[in-house]
Amino acid sequence: MTTLSRTRRNTNAAQDSERAAVWGGLLGAVALTALLFTQVVPYIGIMAYVVVGYLVFLCLYALLISMDNDRQAVKDRVIATLIALVALLALLVLTVIVIYVFIRGLQALSHLNFFTDDLSLAGSLDPLTVGGIIHAVIGTLEQISIALVITIPLGIATSVFLSETRGVFTRFVRTIVEAMTALPSIVAGLFIYAVVILALGFSKSGLAAGLALSVMMLPIIVRAADVVIRLVPGNLREAGLALGAGQWRTMWHVVLPTARSGLTTAVILGTARGVGETSPVLLTAGYTAAINADPTSGPQVSLPLATFTLMQSPQPDMVARGFGAALVLMFVVLTLFLVARVLGGRPAGVLSARQQRRRALASIADLRRFQDREDS
Repeated sequence: MTTLSRTRRNTNAAQDSERAAVWGGLLGAVALTALLFTQVVPYIGIMAYVVVGYLVFLCLYALLISMDNDRQAVKDRVIATLIALVALLALLVLTVIVIYVFIRGLQALSHLNFFTDDLSLAGSLDPLTVGGIIHAVIGTLEQISIALVITIPLGIATSVFLSETRGVFTRFVRTIVEAMTALPSIVAGLFIYAVVILALGFSKSGLAAGLALSVMMLPIIVRAADVVIRLVPGNLREAGLALGAGQWRTMWHVVLPTARSGLTTAVILGTARGVGETSPVLLTAGYTAAINADPTSGPQVSLPLATFTLMQSPQPDMVARGFGAALVLMFVVLTLFLVARVLGGRPAGVLSARQQRRRALASIADLRRFQDREDS
């Protein structure tokens, strides 16, 4: 009887041979691409040079690693290289966008009045020392707060319903949520405009814009939270039920705290979807150059809408204000992300100092109660 022994394939890309293959492929790709564009075909741009060079690198890299690995290992390394390229390109695009907006908007951010004034007294020919975007910042914060107040409890409750119940109505709700995920933002704005403004007779306001944003944010939060809740191990639910807790009590005290970080991520995704919307705000809140701190009445502008409006101006100073508004919007999103991570980013099972003190005091009280029972 023969025993078949299999050698486990090591997929660690940090081996010396693979490092040599990477550097050899890079040097060979640069040399061959330079030879191609200088001796065979005319040079037609940096983009073509990069694309052709990367394709040559993949071929050389696959050839070099095939000398020491089997066919499956070669496929694994090539796919890993392609994934790394996609991640690098995404990071590069994000970096270029942030740097470009920062450079173009820094001219407006260098003036203090840009953060403290509105545009009610600023004309198209006025310099950057006149006017600001405080009205747009207030509008964005109020509108996204209204949307979060609506979507967080409704979205998490809907995701709990989808994950804990079964039936025809559950499938119907799931289908509606999936359909709403691909809903164009202009349709959400038209829906709120038709129902709230035309049918119910309300005026354009920040409240209507918040309702429109909640329509856009709700399916994102529901789908992401549903996936996170489904990833909670089933033995945690079984342990809660075995201790005598009901289904909803187990969900409230076991499942949701375990999925807290994922639920926070779901809220962040929904907020990122809503905070950058322009067309729903334009249809439901209108545009104003003055501060309107009352979201229930009167037009109210947001940062994306202010950016869109200012960028349409042919005047360089107005365009600079638009880039400044876009830069402030990025800082607002970053601040919301940091606040969300601080409030709910602690992993499950990791307690804060206050929670640890409360657990210690509860343990001491339990120990004393047990000792009293033994003495009696």
